[in-house]
Amino acid sequence: MTEQPPRVAAARRRRSSGSVAAFDSRRLAVGRRLACMTRAELARRIEVTPAAVTQFERGAARPTTTVLTRLGLTLGVPEEFFSRGLDIPEVPPSTAHFRSLRSTPARRREQALAFGELALAVLDLVERYVDLPPMRLRPIGLPPQPSEADIADAARRARRELSVGTGPVPHVVRLLEAHGVLVVRLPAEGFDPRVDAFSSSETASGRPLVLMSPLKDDKARSRFDAAHELGHLLMHAGREAGSTVIESQAMSFAAEFLMPQAEIADCLPTRVDWETFHALKRHWGVSLKALVYRAHKLGRLPDLPYRRANRQLKAWGYPEPGPLGPPESPSVLGAAAELLEQSGTRLGALAEAARIPLECLHAVIAAGRSDRPRLTIGAW
Repeated sequence: MTEQPPRVAAARRRRSSGSVAAFDSRRLAVGRRLACMTRAELARRIEVTPAAVTQFERGAARPTTTVLTRLGLTLGVPEEFFSRGLDIPEVPPSTAHFRSLRSTPARRREQALAFGELALAVLDLVERYVDLPPMRLRPIGLPPQPSEADIADAARRARRELSVGTGPVPHVVRLLEAHGVLVVRLPAEGFDPRVDAFSSSETASGRPLVLMSPLKDDKARSRFDAAHELGHLLMHAGREAGSTVIESQAMSFAAEFLMPQAEIADCLPTRVDWETFHALKRHWGVSLKALVYRAHKLGRLPDLPYRRANRQLKAWGYPEPGPLGPPESPSVLGAAAELLEQSGTRLGALAEAARIPLECLHAVIAAGRSDRPRLTIGAW
């Protein structure tokens, strides 16, 4: 008898062990990306071809029971995770507005997106038992080539439509949540620190998603990040993500949304006056850097003092002087989980019914409350 090549023999052994009937290909894709693995790396570890992993994720083939066990061990999840249960909606990478697009490896962005998809699934699970704020954001149309005035007008319109009065926005993250946006903070452990805040308005669940950076331990920066992502959600649905033009528009939107020209222009100094800048920082809840830039952009601070101010800010480094306190954090998921527990609905029972590891459920809920989320991918 002719000896079979090792790969052919291995494939026949896998077929003889039986394939898994209730396999959910989406869950494999989510689990692989959360573990920050490429298909080729996963294939090597579970002893199949990269093409086989691709077929598993596309639903064109199902793994055998032996391969399923290897998948669970390799990705650090129980085998039940790959069974059909709670749907995990997809967030297409092309719709996610990453500021760190060019400085972050693609698989690290995919890992963050997978966490966002899991968070949307957990939100859907919680919403079956708790009434959450409905989605109430309405897109703001822009001309094909919007000017700075068009962007500023969009920010002023957003303040009106979101019922923000004059003066500082009290809490930007809570404002997003009150209008139906899912806001979570990426866990600090297991994720690339170069992944900055990002958003997507085109999720399969229909709910906009904003993921905040875990490393910006500063109220001013978290507020600006949230306002920046709000600009994307309102102005850039259907627009190609990642361009410098799109990012610049979101920055201009955030500046006007947080520091309206009509209210702040006359208060900005015309020279490098740090005492005044610090007072404005405390009042408006924005950074010195943002205020210096705003003063220059609105024609209050001339070029020479603007450059001098930036040299001083660079010398101070980060965090800059005059911290405002901890960053703004989301609260909806955490509050909803507390309501469930108080009503006698155990999170463990929900996790089991949804076929999501309890540790995973806790990690997502922690990312949606003020406590710092902690997550070790391999320990699920």
